[in-house]
Amino acid sequence: MAQSLLSPTVAPVIAPVEALLKLGLGYMTSSALHVVVALGIADRLASGPRSAGELAADVGANADALYRVMRMLAAEGIFEEVVPGHFAKTPLSEPLQSGSPARHLIEWIADPFHFKVYSEALRAVRTGEPSAEVVTGVPVFDHLGRTPELSEVFNNAMTAMSGLVIPAVLEVYDFSGIDVLVDVAGGHGRVLTSVLKAYPRMRGVVFDLPYVVEGARPVIAQLGLGHRCRAEAGDMFARVPESGDAYVLKHIIHDWDDQRAGVILDNIRQAIGRRRGRVILIEAVVEPGNGPDLGKAIDYEMLVMTGGRERTEAQFRALLAASGFELTRVIKTASPLRVIEAEC
Repeated sequence: MAQSLLSPTVAPVIAPVEALLKLGLGYMTSSALHVVVALGIADRLASGPRSAGELAADVGANADALYRVMRMLAAEGIFEEVVPGHFAKTPLSEPLQSGSPARHLIEWIADPFHFKVYSEALRAVRTGEPSAEVVTGVPVFDHLGRTPELSEVFNNAMTAMSGLVIPAVLEVYDFSGIDVLVDVAGGHGRVLTSVLKAYPRMRGVVFDLPYVVEGARPVIAQLGLGHRCRAEAGDMFARVPESGDAYVLKHIIHDWDDQRAGVILDNIRQAIGRRRGRVILIEAVVEPGNGPDLGKAIDYEMLVMTGGRERTEAQFRALLAASGFELTRVIKTASPLRVIEAEC
């Protein structure tokens, strides 16, 4: 009798607690992902299942410790423990292999630097100021400029993100009619070079900070685009190249609050001058309601990392209008990002 009386009240309480514990322990999964990526575990499972002991011997790890990490990740579907102590890859672990763009994304978001930044998240919520600056002593992009190894991880992740997003953009957005496309804060040029390959008559400029844009020059040369694409160094908060009749920014505006984002858009508007011009933003657009939305998670990242934000369509419209642009279209893609077109 006692059991039948307790079950209806205890079970509903335990389920939410277990769910909350799982969410609260999410940092452990991030840490474990960092470990297996750093050790190259997914590559070593590409040819078939292997024991934790064999894997540990290959990578110079403690066999018992590695087994415990692998077992936890197998519970999340990232690996599969096919027989006790032996693991195989799954669809979730395949993107962690070398050569996969997603691997670079995981390297960035699971990097220990993130743990340091998020340790100060409470302060960011109380003040509205990014916690990355508290941890590093300088704005996060200044810190990246001073730490080449971390900068490489970040830039590789952004290039990987472009590689995942730009094919989806090219499927739904027509870039024809653009003579010169300027990729503002274009990193290593993955977005621009992808567009140029699809539109052989177009010319382009990759524009970014000096230490970043250096990485674009070998990419341009390797792709044989040097005759119609160049890399230019500069600070988008001071100016942007005046040669473009369209300007593309992939995941850039979200890095900044409205004031700083407005400076970038003002500089683009000034560069266009009296000509007709176009701004093409590739960004997440936050939707109302409680449904799954990667943009809402990235919005938290912007809060603690840069002081930026993800925006709704109405917020983009107002931001663009303040710099003299009219939002003309928002186009969904097969990726988490959308194409936001504005004209002047």
